[in-house]
Amino acid sequence: MHDDDLPDVPTSETDDRFPSGTWVGYFIQWNSRSRTELDLFFKDGLISGAGADWVGEFIVKGRYQVDDGKCWWTKRYLKGHDVAYQGYAEGKGIWGLWEIPQIAGRGGFHIWPKGSPEGDAVEAEEAEPVTTRSEEHTSELQSHSDLVCRLLLEKK
Repeated sequence: MHDDDLPDVPTSETDDRFPSGTWVGYFIQWNSRSRTELDLFFKDGLISGAGADWVGEFIVKGRYQVDDGKCWWTKRYLKGHDVAYQGYAEGKGIWGLWEIPQIAGRGGFHIWPKGSPEGDAVEAEEAEPVTTRSEEHTSELQSHSDLVCRLLLEKK
């Protein structure tokens, strides 16, 4: 049997919501958006990758579910702390909450595949400044369908 006779085996996830490659976006901390860039690989329910933001370089390890789009991962800074992320992929990237349990810090995030039409539209929309909002209004910045509220309820 020749290699040409073997069936094509996907090297990464085939669900369009989870394309492997470069992702861009932001996380909200201290009432401002901080840009982030990640190189993510999705396969068989596992997320892995690396990236950088103003805090420093980091690695990413986690999981995702294609049935409901739920994702969760840990962002481990090479020279620092861990940040837990939880979110949902619903067609315009992944929206959700990040949390540092040791200091009770948390906020929203949104990431999307770099160069995606949805991401370009979101990037233009997100260029507007963040206004100061209370904790209970943070969910308005995150989702179209109460994703953050859903995440908060799951934590109870």
